[in-house]
Amino acid sequence: MKLALKTGSYSLMHLVVAIAVTYTITRDWRAALAVGLIEPAVQTAAFLIHDRVWARIEARKQAAAPTTAPSSAA
Repeated sequence: MKLALKTGSYSLMHLVVAIAVTYTITRDWRAALAVGLIEPAVQTAAFLIHDRVWARIEARKQAAAPTTAPSSAA
């Protein structure tokens, strides 16, 4: 429950910041509202793409890492 509240409050903060910054730059409440609503959706899609690319990079690193069998000392 705590994580859901934290995630929700962060999303709301992100929305407010996006709207405030856009309004400060443009002085147009319609543009600010549009950017504030669209930007988080685009950012979410960009994060998913970034996460998939990063996972592929990590998988390639692990596949390329040399595997050494433990030697048995007798």
